[in-house]
Amino acid sequence: MSLDHYYRAIDNTDTYKRFGKVLRVIGLMIESRGPDANIGEICLIHSSSSHHKPILSEVVGFNHEKIILMPYSEVTEIGPGCLVEATGKALHIKIGRGLIGKVVDSLGKSLDHTDLPKGLSNYLTEQPPPNPMLRPPISEPIQVGVKVIDSLLTVGKGQRIGIFAGSGVGKSTLLGMIARNSSADINVIALIGERGREVREFLDGELGPEGLKKSIVVVATSDQPALMRIKGAYTATAISEYFRDQGYHVNLMMDSVTRVAIAQREIGLATGEPPTTKGYTPSVFSVLPKLLERAGTNENGTITAFYTVLVDGDDMNEPIADTVRGILDGHFVMDRKLAERGQYPAINVLKSISRVMNQIIEDEHKQIAEEIRSLISTYEENSELIHIGAYKRGTNPEIDKSISYYNKIQSFLKQDISEYRTRDESIEMMKALLNGG
Repeated sequence: MSLDHYYRAIDNTDTYKRFGKVLRVIGLMIESRGPDANIGEICLIHSSSSHHKPILSEVVGFNHEKIILMPYSEVTEIGPGCLVEATGKALHIKIGRGLIGKVVDSLGKSLDHTDLPKGLSNYLTEQPPPNPMLRPPISEPIQVGVKVIDSLLTVGKGQRIGIFAGSGVGKSTLLGMIARNSSADINVIALIGERGREVREFLDGELGPEGLKKSIVVVATSDQPALMRIKGAYTATAISEYFRDQGYHVNLMMDSVTRVAIAQREIGLATGEPPTTKGYTPSVFSVLPKLLERAGTNENGTITAFYTVLVDGDDMNEPIADTVRGILDGHFVMDRKLAERGQYPAINVLKSISRVMNQIIEDEHKQIAEEIRSLISTYEENSELIHIGAYKRGTNPEIDKSISYYNKIQSFLKQDISEYRTRDESIEMMKALLNGG
């Protein structure tokens, strides 16, 4: 047995640990002189107190040969002269089937402080998107388990969808329904920037024990540093990629991509970037495509992604919403007016679109879906005349038809949180609706 390989490894090993020193802390930013480190590398900041564990931080920039670091946790017990140790590695997390049913933080550690199972693999959180030439086209629908989506906004395996809504319109509830009812093998759910109270409510209420059995939940609450919120999105995406490479069909659900953008803005401002579009820094608009393009198909499996986008004041054209809509393969718009009149899920069918739907459904399904859309559109265009009694029946046969079908369509679009429908059942119900069933 030749030992040359081991001898070379010993010869190339650097036996010295290199340290730098903290110079100053300003807001989110820690500035140090040394050590030698690259962008994205993890460093340990050793507190002057021996009772505190080293603080994990990441190199995010340089300034006149000084290193700019951002911590993964709150900055306490750090003062001038504290030692900064370079690890020489980027952030890795442990992933494997043993994580299914677990709730972890942005660093892949169990949130309830229990030990992770044995046999997990090390995996880099930041990966390049798949080669465009190696992405198989989306050709097969996936069951979401929500009637309005499966019938009128059909989603394909490997599609990336944005769920656009203001606060309190039912985004989290819709994600919980998808997680419980979907035909995907595994759900990876990222709760980014959520209030701490809402995390347990989502797990116990919207997701439930049945949903958690085939899910991995990554949590980064709003009180955590900006870097932890960013890494939560990367960690969830990396977990999805790992299972996709194993041949699984994965659902990635991120709530919300807006808070990821806000966290990146905080980091950009701290490192000296100028605020450009409505206060967002240029790095926000370069990070979003890199993150969102990682989902989708590859030669082994698929990641079907649902990204919620929180729109301020229900403005669908604000910068983040506009950017995300341009990157993704479709969008569902949740309408506050529909929620106020008791239609849940409050998806506005006319403002929503699935860009791959026509390529993955049968002609009969397509024809019926288009007819129902037409009936909804005709009614909405003439709703004011109808409601004030200015329209007389018999004037326009199309309007007459839309009025006669309106209540049936509204009843079909509604779905209780606990109601479960397969994709085939939803399509049959839609056909029966038009055929008088």
